[in-house]
Amino acid sequence: MPRIPVGEWVNDAVDWLQTHLSPVFDFASTAISGMQDGIYTVLAAPEPLLLAGILAVVACRLRGLMAGVLAFAGFALIDSIEMWDDAMSTLSLVLVATVITLVVAVPLGIWSARSRTVSAVTRPVMDFMQTMPAMVYLIPGVLFFGVGAVPGIIATIIFALPPGVRMTELGIRQVDAELVEAAEAFGTRPRDTLTRVQLPLALPTIMAGVNQVIMLGLSMVVIAGMVGAGGLGGAVYRALGNVDVGLGFEAGLSIVVLAMYLDRMTGALGRQVSPLGRRALAKARALAGSRGQKIRNYRPRPAVAVMGVVVLALVAGGLGMFGGAEPADADDPANVGQGEKISMGYIPWDEGIASTFLWKELLERRGYEVDAQQYEAGSLYTGQATGQIDIQTDSWLPVTHEKYWAKYRDDLEDMGSWYGPTSLELSVPSYMKGIDSLDDLKGRSDRFKGRIIGIEPSAGMMGLLKDKVLKDYGLEGEYEVVDGSTPGMLAELKRAYAEKEPVVTTLWSPHWAYSTYDLRKLKDPKGSWGKGDGVHTLTRKGFSADHPAVGRWLEDFRLTEKQLTGLEAKIQAGGKGKEQDAVRAWLGENPGLAEKLAPTAG
Repeated sequence: MPRIPVGEWVNDAVDWLQTHLSPVFDFASTAISGMQDGIYTVLAAPEPLLLAGILAVVACRLRGLMAGVLAFAGFALIDSIEMWDDAMSTLSLVLVATVITLVVAVPLGIWSARSRTVSAVTRPVMDFMQTMPAMVYLIPGVLFFGVGAVPGIIATIIFALPPGVRMTELGIRQVDAELVEAAEAFGTRPRDTLTRVQLPLALPTIMAGVNQVIMLGLSMVVIAGMVGAGGLGGAVYRALGNVDVGLGFEAGLSIVVLAMYLDRMTGALGRQVSPLGRRALAKARALAGSRGQKIRNYRPRPAVAVMGVVVLALVAGGLGMFGGAEPADADDPANVGQGEKISMGYIPWDEGIASTFLWKELLERRGYEVDAQQYEAGSLYTGQATGQIDIQTDSWLPVTHEKYWAKYRDDLEDMGSWYGPTSLELSVPSYMKGIDSLDDLKGRSDRFKGRIIGIEPSAGMMGLLKDKVLKDYGLEGEYEVVDGSTPGMLAELKRAYAEKEPVVTTLWSPHWAYSTYDLRKLKDPKGSWGKGDGVHTLTRKGFSADHPAVGRWLEDFRLTEKQLTGLEAKIQAGGKGKEQDAVRAWLGENPGLAEKLAPTAG
């Protein structure tokens, strides 16, 4: 059967949309990011425990005293594990996605409930939207809206829309037909029948749909973290990329607290706004027995709840809980940046992590405000090409990242190579006798379980390995290249090395693994890996004109192998999450280097 080129049609459609509707996408991106920034600003303005107290008062009003106490304890826990800012970023993302989703879902659900034709048309569309893997939505999202929170919010809206539509339609259809007929018999207009009869009675089901929308939104935060949405999803993605169980558990625990709070509050709100729910609540209160049960279920009156929030705000103001950090001294000659914002992106490769956090520290010392985020290679280059990411310091050219450079070179500035030459290779532990060259892998896949342990599938090295190296040495079909992550590959190498098991991994030079383990680089007599790359610094187009001092610093940036491996070793010793602390310690051991790399005079 001939192949149907569905993928080509989709690519053509995406290209057409990018060409003809880019102003629409730009407007939508600006509006959505503005909404998220506004909500995040409100959530991040108070001190964490103040906002935790406000949210606890809300919980107390909706569900009772015990719920308020547990809510405060949960949010205090988030603050204690230093996940508060990420949690508020995630909450703002979920709230924006939920609001936009409901603005679309509720009217569409009402329309579907009142028209069988509309219902028949929307049902397969909703099926398609919810069954398509959510990660697929990120691909056009990044192309249309760039990296950051916006493509994550768009993907969340698409994924969460179906339950909102379906639950609204179901709730209205479940309203007793005799009540609707009675309203019509008394001459009630269709609009009044909807607003006064159907919607009030359908509210419990509609609120259940709202609850599902919120929960699906929270389930998307990890996926959104892959494209730079930040928040708890970004923390989970960093933990996954670095195989950091502790960070992953902390971020996951914070998501659980948010999910439980939002789930309980939307459920309680549904009972409060529904006539049937209010009747059930009144009956439950009348049947409340013991004094202890009455205390646990105590709900302050609205005026008392508002007064509690006001008191918390006044106390916080009196204690100086509002306000930010002291601004940098504008007259300081080292304050070149004057608070200007610069964004950096990096792939979780060791030299990229080291150089990124080195420049983050240097630029912050010079008065810039720097945001450094981890990305997949494809998202990183796309974000730079669209102007959303200013700097990356780990572009391997001309070979490893050739396809990205060929696609985006017109939208990027090459600041030159700061280290080189590098090399790509497959490596085995030295205890693997008789395996010295890529030719030696032929016919011996059973020793390695038929696997080559790889890194991120978007890495240029992986494409070169699959498309050229395996083919040149006749290893296609004999070996499976296991896609994963750099930390995952290193974790498997560490495990196999400790057990003296056979393992073959992708590696590159320079890398600290060669000083930690006794490894053998497999020779490449056919030259399939190509000549060594240089590690280049790339910036978005126009960055040097916007920041001429930083542009000069980056063009002059160089590190020796001793300096780079020493910095990598310091970061490894410092542990995950302490990269910038390790950079500060390394700069302290190399006096004068910071001024040499980012001079303030001349």
